Amino acid sequence: MARFPRSPAPRLLYTLFSSSRTTPTKSSPQSPSAALLQGNFHLQSRQFSAGGNLARAKDDKEPWWKESMERLRNIGISAHIDSGKTTLTERILFYTGRIHEIHEVRGRDGVGAKMDSMDLEREKGITIQSAATSCAWKDYQINIIDTPGHVDFTVEVERALRVLDGAILVLCSVGGVQSQSITVDRQMRRYEVPRLAFINKLDRMGADPWKVLDQARSKLRHHCAAVQVPMGLEDQFQGLVDLVQLTAYYFHGSNGSVSNNVQFTFLLFFEKIVTGEVPADMETFVAEKRRELIELVSEVDDKLGDMFLSDEPISSGDLEEAIRRATVARKFIPVFMGSAFKNKGVQPLLDGVLSYLPCPTEVSNYALDQKNNEEKVILSGNPDGPLVALAFKLEEGRFGQLTYLRIYEGVIRKGDFIINVNTGKKIKCSDISLIQVPRLVRMHSNEMEDIQEAHAGQIVAVFGVDCASGDTFTDGSVKYTMTSMHVPEPVMSLAVQPVSKDSGGQFSKALNRFQKEDPTFRVGLDAESGQTIISGMGELHLDIYVERIRREYKVDATVGKPRVNFREAVTKRAEFDYLHKKQSGGQGQYGRVIGYIEPLPLGSPAKFEFENLLVGQAIPSNFIPAIEKGFKEAANSGSLIGHPVEYLRVVLTDGASHAVDSSELAFKMAAIYAFRQCYAAAKPVILEPVMLVELKVPTEFQGSVAGDINKRKGMIVGNDQEGDDSVITAHVPLNNMFGYSTALRSMTQGKGEFTMEYKEHAPVSQDVQLQLVKTHNAGRGAE
Repeated sequence: MARFPRSPAPRLLYTLFSSSRTTPTKSSPQSPSAALLQGNFHLQSRQFSAGGNLARAKDDKEPWWKESMERLRNIGISAHIDSGKTTLTERILFYTGRIHEIHEVRGRDGVGAKMDSMDLEREKGITIQSAATSCAWKDYQINIIDTPGHVDFTVEVERALRVLDGAILVLCSVGGVQSQSITVDRQMRRYEVPRLAFINKLDRMGADPWKVLDQARSKLRHHCAAVQVPMGLEDQFQGLVDLVQLTAYYFHGSNGSVSNNVQFTFLLFFEKIVTGEVPADMETFVAEKRRELIELVSEVDDKLGDMFLSDEPISSGDLEEAIRRATVARKFIPVFMGSAFKNKGVQPLLDGVLSYLPCPTEVSNYALDQKNNEEKVILSGNPDGPLVALAFKLEEGRFGQLTYLRIYEGVIRKGDFIINVNTGKKIKCSDISLIQVPRLVRMHSNEMEDIQEAHAGQIVAVFGVDCASGDTFTDGSVKYTMTSMHVPEPVMSLAVQPVSKDSGGQFSKALNRFQKEDPTFRVGLDAESGQTIISGMGELHLDIYVERIRREYKVDATVGKPRVNFREAVTKRAEFDYLHKKQSGGQGQYGRVIGYIEPLPLGSPAKFEFENLLVGQAIPSNFIPAIEKGFKEAANSGSLIGHPVEYLRVVLTDGASHAVDSSELAFKMAAIYAFRQCYAAAKPVILEPVMLVELKVPTEFQGSVAGDINKRKGMIVGNDQEGDDSVITAHVPLNNMFGYSTALRSMTQGKGEFTMEYKEHAPVSQDVQLQLVKTHNAGRGAE
């Protein structure tokens, strides 16, 4: 391929009229602006479908889907709250021509960002629900899911990362690696998602991308290096130098981009984005950072490592291919930089998505074969295979339940037969007799585009399908299920009830819908008071749902005091020997169980274990499951405050049975009473949820804030300085954190901020335990 001249203007003109087409995975020095125009000449006529590619397959001897799959990316954008995820997504949609105006998250025009479609999201300036969209960049299709940053909505991040092939981790150049950054990175590791990092907000006062890069290496254990360096910071931030291509990018104009209109004047082009040579005063620094990049990639890529050790010249193409191999293998994380709000650095980041993140066929996905003892089956990820699709998100829309699907293999068409493997039911439209997919759509935030078919690798939505989140669909030729996603346990509860008795139906309808949509939102009934109890991930999480009940279902609800989800646990071994014997005429009940209970280590993966160490046939084997069931049922309510008992191991060593009177019920009751008999001797304790709290306050208020944390029985575990601010990390019991946002505002004159996420359940102090038991007993006595 011809090399471009080095001066910016001729290089851009050459690209506009060049007929050569390049793919981002190969070395290409063309500017993002010119490439965008070049791509747009082809995008309008190109569709992701089988029809147009089938004829070419006969000539090329390749599958019809190969090029389409290679030109597809499924990515998510995740970060700590207020790092700029939704702002970045808004710019991506604008530069790819998906939207034609940029609106801010807290826009004065009242429109708000495209991906924040809920009124509550626009009012509060936060993302509550993940939103899906798709766009095109340089003849590639990119499916994007924008996820919330607040820890209360962490399940939205979980289910998005479960179905994505790659991700962008956004880090604030001022805040650096924050608490939710660590949580999101942990989720990406859990689902083995290759990722890029984007250090955002380089225009802000106090921006320091190199500090953030060091934090990523130390706090997140990232093997990473910058692939770009900024030209200036804060109000002097004017552009970036690409360390791979050794090209400088300058961003000019209000949007720092090119227009999708090919009639655009060249003069205005150069005003928007310009590429040029590396500034002379930065050559030494750029050479140093490029060498650092090569060294770090060489450590995890054998091919580049051999070239580096042999002192062979390393071209831009060699380096780019090595970064791609290492990123796809999850051994390296390239770090991009920019300012989404100031429209700088977004186009090169899009180039990085194409160059370094995998297409669907480069990611290993597996299913469990239900016909073969759940043996793992690697999914090839091609559209020629049998249909395998995962329902990862549900929404109640105007036209019924909207089910988001990630297709892992095969093709789904409107009118097709599909089967829910988890329930074994065929899916059919409710108003016609044919068993088919009633409606297939591609989502763009809250808008939808009807499509006739979708292929492996795509993220689409269907209507008229009654299912649960996590269900797997196939065409019936295989019986595969996909592995489930991680769903954290709720940590807080509220008692709610409708103000008007006439609105009970709508109230129940709202709770059923939200419970189905959000796996972390639970609804239960308090057995003692008869109140409806909603449980979730935090105050904000539950407040949002109470507000949605009011707005979407016109039901005003009264809310009780927040309740903490305590747990109980034993601390020492205790023996049990209980005989359940009952004679009341006719067949009686007889069952004896002997053994002991003991604690499991706090934090164990299993919270209840039952072990049968019986020797001989003192208890017939058919009664053992009933004994285990009895102990499990008894552990659902400890005698201290009536909360579930966790981290418990039950060992059955002996027992006795009766030839006539023994039954499953008798042994189940014996287990329940045996547990109650020995529970007090096991020295039970109450466990409370402890939160990881990260505060950022002006240094002048550090003393009063730290003192307040101590009053709340918190333990400060970290204190760092960031400019004029102190960043305090503490472990604080959730029960002592209610109303903290108001207290923090008053202590810091409104300048302090904090984030909170669940860390673990830990034993309460002796005085707190006595108070909780006293309150529980008083409540029972009052009844």
